[in-house]
Amino acid sequence: MTDSAEITRQAKSNLAFALQILPKERREGMVTFYAFCRVVDDLADDPGRPLAEREADLIAWKTGLEQGFSEPDALQLEVEALMKRYDIPAHLLTAIIDGCLMDLRPQRFETWEDLSGYTYKVACAVGLASLRVFGAADPASERYAVALGHALQLTNILRDVGEDLTNGGRIYLPLADLGRFHYSEADLIGRVHDQRFIAMMAYQAERCEAFYREAVEVMPKSDARALVPAEIMRSVYQSLLEKMKRGGFKVFDHRYRLSKARKMAIFSKHLLGFGSAT
Repeated sequence: MTDSAEITRQAKSNLAFALQILPKERREGMVTFYAFCRVVDDLADDPGRPLAEREADLIAWKTGLEQGFSEPDALQLEVEALMKRYDIPAHLLTAIIDGCLMDLRPQRFETWEDLSGYTYKVACAVGLASLRVFGAADPASERYAVALGHALQLTNILRDVGEDLTNGGRIYLPLADLGRFHYSEADLIGRVHDQRFIAMMAYQAERCEAFYREAVEVMPKSDARALVPAEIMRSVYQSLLEKMKRGGFKVFDHRYRLSKARKMAIFSKHLLGFGSAT
């Protein structure tokens, strides 16, 4: 098993689940890409290592992607080969690293416009690079990837509100949106779950849903087959968002998940569509 395959196997993520539908070569390419994303994300979040070391390692990855690695490890060799095989621009992968560098020193985001710069780096750039590996060819798929990236990352942010507070007091929700509902940063840190919080989270969910709708509306039919893994991700995360809404956004003391049976139902639905598109 390659390093990237082992990293992906251990992660047990929704993306790894969705990749099962891809042809072998493209699946292996996405396994390498996912492993890259996982490694740089873990570098940013590893509390057992000094911040300066983590920052240096991320910058070394970024420099290597831009200028070539002087002594590449096994994963770096795989990533270089992947970029060459699928013509993935280095700037998409370095954007992901820039997002991870932002996580080294948790910050506050005043508005959605501020936060969207971060979600573009850590999610939309991932989607844009994935298009190359999936084999999506229509330029309209790029708009799909950007809309879906914002939606997926914001869904993650809503699900992880409590965990992010525990992990260094991180707050990704736009402070202006908290203020809109007269809910303060101190309330959030104090994990106050009341009608103000629920209304503020519902407002964020509406923003998510608008991005999901945009993704569906702009997805080109010519790339429908190539984008089936992304559509599986959309269905999984939209279902997760619905579950949070129905549950009253109890994200301070509960991590929302879909059951394996629910995921399999989603997978089966898209598998049928995948077959009809062949």
